[in-house]
Amino acid sequence: MSLQPRVVLVYRDAEYVQLLERHGTRQQAEFFLRSRGQELAPIAERHERFRAARGEVLSQLPVAWRRTEVHRDDLDRFLFAPDDVVVALGQDGLVANLAKYLEGQPVVGLNPDPERYEGVLVPHAPGRAGELLLAAIEGRGRYQLRSMVQVTLDDGQRLRALNELYLGHQTHQSSRYELATARGREAHSSSGVIVSTGTGATGWTRSIHRQRRTELELPAPEDDALVFFVREAWPSVATGTALTEGALGPGDALTITSRMNDRGVVFGDGIEDDRLEFTWGRIATVELAPVKLKLLLAAEGRGSAE
Repeated sequence: MSLQPRVVLVYRDAEYVQLLERHGTRQQAEFFLRSRGQELAPIAERHERFRAARGEVLSQLPVAWRRTEVHRDDLDRFLFAPDDVVVALGQDGLVANLAKYLEGQPVVGLNPDPERYEGVLVPHAPGRAGELLLAAIEGRGRYQLRSMVQVTLDDGQRLRALNELYLGHQTHQSSRYELATARGREAHSSSGVIVSTGTGATGWTRSIHRQRRTELELPAPEDDALVFFVREAWPSVATGTALTEGALGPGDALTITSRMNDRGVVFGDGIEDDRLEFTWGRIATVELAPVKLKLLLAAEGRGSAE
């Protein structure tokens, strides 16, 4: 007898929960904010909207289906099964947070607060959860496959990201390393290297791109392409500025050898706590990840409301 489908609901705490954890009680949190000319009420209202959305999602799951909930901070300790269907209930960044832990499982992005979250990666209303999940389980989903970026260190450690990877010094000190592509090799002293996907090209990478006024084209989310930018490269007798941007396609790799004695790091999607140590002599190879984010766009066929 086959197992019933398992739905994994991924979420993160709202600001209200974090305030209570920091201040102990609602009254103390309210006093803290009010003493600074702020109000707790709108924060509490957003929390209630999230709770209502969570309840709405869970109420649509058939009783026989298996279900589990995972906090964003616990993703690195959670084991996804190959046949899981994953629900991201929250802001767009939540999808980026969980994407690196997946191996092609479908993701249904649900937006509990459209007035605050753009919904690029969480495009659906919570009220459509049942319809969309059924379509994913029955193979009736229409998906967008978004490329990801992967870094592998010479000791076998690996990290993936949906938006971008950062390689460099953990603080504002100079990042020192040697960078190599098919175009050549160059030693750098800079503010670090950003390697971006098409998804990341709408965020941090786009600001770098606009500032440079470069002719290098940014990829689309579904393109099998990456771009890299060296931030604020410094010219000196030992370091250069000729090899500071470029594109990577299938089969291409960017190799970076650390020349940082301590606090060299690699992290993805802005999550600095989930990082790899990148100290002197370590070699990082950056390339397209072998898997993509499988983001559900619509339900097709029977049961579709399209």
